[in-house]
Amino acid sequence: MTVTAPLPRIIPVAEDAVLLEFSQQIEPQLAPVISAWAVAIRQQLGQLLTDLVPSYGSITVYYDLTSADFRLIISLLKTIPEKLSRQPAQRPGRLVELPVWYHPSVGPDLESLAHARGLSPDQVADIHSATTYQVYALGFSPGFGFMGLVDPAVATPRLERPRTLVPAGSVGIANRQTAVYPSLSPGGWQLIGRCPTPLFDEDNLALLTVGDRVRFIAVNRHRFVELGGDETPFEDTESPR
Repeated sequence: MTVTAPLPRIIPVAEDAVLLEFSQQIEPQLAPVISAWAVAIRQQLGQLLTDLVPSYGSITVYYDLTSADFRLIISLLKTIPEKLSRQPAQRPGRLVELPVWYHPSVGPDLESLAHARGLSPDQVADIHSATTYQVYALGFSPGFGFMGLVDPAVATPRLERPRTLVPAGSVGIANRQTAVYPSLSPGGWQLIGRCPTPLFDEDNLALLTVGDRVRFIAVNRHRFVELGGDETPFEDTESPR
């Protein structure tokens, strides 16, 4: 069995960057392909590479302008499909289990989301935690993993006006994506609970990587606190709606 290695569109997007576009849609089957390409790009470009940003359907490749131009980079990238076709398929990413306390005191949008979908808060928690999610991209803030796909029954748009401060550990939904905020930051995702597990630290860096799978485990308040969670109620003083 070999890695499926379709040739993406390769588009110069900046003086020192090219975009590899596999799809403009969120397609779960692309995650291992993008992960395999990311590994191969690091191997192929070596010190020419300054940064690599995998996403749902693309990879942005940043390179050292003092050592290469876009023509050389594109020629190197075009050799990757042949290399991948001779490699064994990658193993699936790690399965990471993240506990979540689903409760309105730490998930201020839980009740309104439930009401809008004709569900109870417990049913929203059950549906959200029933899916094993794929980590498609890292970004926004260190350790922030964009995961999908959320069940349509609980998928919900971003807030019309983002909040200025979202506590670390907050679990949110934005359309069919879900994520855990690794640190205190602004954010417009609808919050349904809180996770006690650190997603980023200076020593171990990000807990999640692209290609990992995540399963959320519902826990009660006692277990949440026992695991080190901050039970301080969320005070939504900004009235984002």
